[in-house]
Amino acid sequence: MPRILIIEDDLELAAALTAGLKEAGYALSHAADGEAGLDLAAREKFDALIIDRMLPKCDGLSVISSLRAKDNQTPVLILSALDQVDDRVTGLRAGGDDYLPKPYALSELLARLEALLRRKDTQGAQTKIRVGDLEMNLIARTVTRAGKEIDLQPREFTLLEYLLRHANQVVTRTMLLEGVWDFHFDPQTNVIDVHISRLRQKIDKGFPHAMLQTVRGAGYMIKAAA
Repeated sequence: MPRILIIEDDLELAAALTAGLKEAGYALSHAADGEAGLDLAAREKFDALIIDRMLPKCDGLSVISSLRAKDNQTPVLILSALDQVDDRVTGLRAGGDDYLPKPYALSELLARLEALLRRKDTQGAQTKIRVGDLEMNLIARTVTRAGKEIDLQPREFTLLEYLLRHANQVVTRTMLLEGVWDFHFDPQTNVIDVHISRLRQKIDKGFPHAMLQTVRGAGYMIKAAA
């Protein structure tokens, strides 16, 4: 059972988050300020940390920086009411692995947490990603479906890799903008729609099952045939 530390001073929010994560199968610990959270994260082993950015005694970014300075590489998901591009960039550069603005949907938080844990488990070892009959070789940078090679542009390759790493999960537009485009585009831009359309043509056209699915009102999902 993965162990998660929540560092959050809003006790009502922390209680709701704890309940949701426990229901999803996680073991939880909680600290209500930055100093207590830093001490707990340094003393005990956790699989991931969920850290509020604005904390009493020691702010969230300082907590992360202190842990990274001690070579603690536990994955960190930052939660914050600060949701501007510069805020997210600052959080990631401080050592955060992902950044989720408040208010957030629990389903998206769970998806991001699962992605962080998978990345931790496979870091440095995974050379191929396979979902159904679609396979990506990360070393050769090739993609095949049912043995047929698919020619992708660099951005399409990066987009598909992100989707494959989140297979069977809804990936939101915000997640794609942050994970694939590095914040360089406004959320209202159609750049995602254009690339999704091109990618769908390349990986799904001529095959009986459409793997790249649009989840109306939520985002996109890569899913193998049942």
